[in-house]
Amino acid sequence: MSTEKRVTFGSKLGVVLATVGCAVGLGNIWRFPYMTGINGGAAFLLIYFICILFLGLPVMLTEFFIGRKSRRNAAGVFKVMAPGTKWSIIGYNGVFAAFFILGFYAVVSGWTLEYIFQALSGSLNGKSAEEFQQDFTLFSGSIIRPILWTFLFIGMTHIIIVSGVKKGIERASKIMMPVLFLILIILCVRSVTLPNAHLGLDFLFKPDFSKINSSVILSAMGQAFFSLSIGMGCLITYSSYFVKDTNLQKTALQVTFLDTLVAILAGIMIFPAVFSFGIEPTAGPELVFITLPNVFNQLPLGNIWSLIFFILLGVAALTSTISLHEVATAYMHEEYKMIRSRAALIVSLGILILGIFSSLSMGILKEYTIFGLTFFEFLDYITAKVMLPLGGMLICIYVGFRVDRKILKAELTNEGTVPFYFFNTYVFFMKYIAPIAIGLIFLNELGLIQKIQELVA
Repeated sequence: MSTEKRVTFGSKLGVVLATVGCAVGLGNIWRFPYMTGINGGAAFLLIYFICILFLGLPVMLTEFFIGRKSRRNAAGVFKVMAPGTKWSIIGYNGVFAAFFILGFYAVVSGWTLEYIFQALSGSLNGKSAEEFQQDFTLFSGSIIRPILWTFLFIGMTHIIIVSGVKKGIERASKIMMPVLFLILIILCVRSVTLPNAHLGLDFLFKPDFSKINSSVILSAMGQAFFSLSIGMGCLITYSSYFVKDTNLQKTALQVTFLDTLVAILAGIMIFPAVFSFGIEPTAGPELVFITLPNVFNQLPLGNIWSLIFFILLGVAALTSTISLHEVATAYMHEEYKMIRSRAALIVSLGILILGIFSSLSMGILKEYTIFGLTFFEFLDYITAKVMLPLGGMLICIYVGFRVDRKILKAELTNEGTVPFYFFNTYVFFMKYIAPIAIGLIFLNELGLIQKIQELVA
């Protein structure tokens, strides 16, 4: 496929909103609050900010460089930049990571539709905390309903992808991202007006430095890495649709800022409400589907607040599934010379098959495991703990040691028309600090850091 004919985003606003949508997802609204909760609140948030600035931002900018310079899909970029070498494994890692993530992410996304339906039907009213727990366990382990919702969510994603980059991804992002921010702000306002809301805000913004330890630092590094969708091919794919005069530095700063803002707003939305009703902030992953419905149930018009919240989750999930789907679709479309609709259909069917097994592994297939993990857990483990950090680390190593600095600077400065005042600092962090930091994340996610600490102790 000729790169000269490659489609691009139609406006600067479209570039930013689409790329923010690529980064923002359940990781910001679901994972960030419970990671903050179990890691001590503001102390974790402070380290997270530092990691976003010195780890996330340089790696994001590096992926932007690769994508726009090559103007190809996540796997095709290395056929342009490093033809005939084994560096292409980085691109294939990104494509497969995005595909495998969708295999379980689409299931979780489908759950948001179930809870939107329950909020609309009034089924969330009047339940105790135990009933919320029981109902979630029963639903997630059932056969038909979770698969139907997964199918519907994949279908929504498929329709947007088939519509193309401008009419599908960009147009959807221009609608969904403002809606996401509006809903977040509404829920934040409601949360901070609750009794004792200041306790939640103190937890989020007043750091207790005694809580900072190696575990908190590594967790913050990992959350920063995953929050920005680094290593899964999304940023490379989306930046390949940037026009040549897009300011990559400015775009990276804008996307990083807005992605972080969503995470902070999610914390403001959740922690005052949690503290107001005396619930522990360390509730963990069940915070969204069990703990928060219980919180909303105790509010006046609780059903309405639950509905608004799960619409927010659904929108955030959809922005992510679109970007993940596009990684695999662009690869099939370009490398196999398929028409876009056929490539998208193959990807959607593949995701559906993975989604069915992921969903059933929480119920009737629970006893069938891979290395002791259910199929759902295996897809989560192999992508989050292996493929993403490995991909991010190899990207930094490749650009840091194989790409000529003149070529790198020319692309990041639009041939010298945009100043880059901290280029040498950026190169240092990307070449040395980021690979080491990501390597530590890799080891920590595999549990090896803890084992080393135990041996030393």
